[in-house]
Amino acid sequence: MIAVLLVDDHPVVRRGLRALVDELPDVEAVGEAADGAEALRLLDEGVRPDVVLMDLQMGAGMHGVEATRRITARPRPPAVLILTTYSTDADILAAVEAGATGYLLKDAPPEDLAAAVQAAARGETVLAPPVAARLLGRVRSGGRPALSPRETEILGLVAEGLANRQISKRLFISEATVKTHLVHIYDKLGVDSRTAAVAAGLAAGLIRTV
Repeated sequence: MIAVLLVDDHPVVRRGLRALVDELPDVEAVGEAADGAEALRLLDEGVRPDVVLMDLQMGAGMHGVEATRRITARPRPPAVLILTTYSTDADILAAVEAGATGYLLKDAPPEDLAAAVQAAARGETVLAPPVAARLLGRVRSGGRPALSPRETEILGLVAEGLANRQISKRLFISEATVKTHLVHIYDKLGVDSRTAAVAAGLAAGLIRTV
């Protein structure tokens, strides 16, 4: 069973999300929060979600990007899946750089939300098609160099949710070599995190999710 924490400042939206989540197979809502600060309090109190569904803008409370940054900085953090109406480049990039596993728009069909929650729980990156298109435009306009075959292979394994040690065992290379490749990948894609690299790779068509 996948445990989900719902974070949105609109009570009606939270009720709707809970009703939707409760209808999903093998998924249950384990808590609700009106802003990022309340979400962090729930985690401190022992709520243990596998996935946090996070809105971005939440009135006067802690916004979604800052909450995502703080949640993903914790030991063994849950995946954070942004679910919002905002799809500007600045919003998308800020959320991804903060460590969000995925980015969906609130008009996504229920089946897309179900697939996204399951993928996020597996550690995979999920992007709504409009979001992927915007990131693709930024990658293309940046004129960044292509990845080498080995870098592409490693980025694909990162997208599957594998840690550096697992990648090193899969490819029969040292963990230090994996880290070196990741540094080169980050530099070429103009990012500074695993999630951002996967998002950029997916948007550019360099890798595909399984």
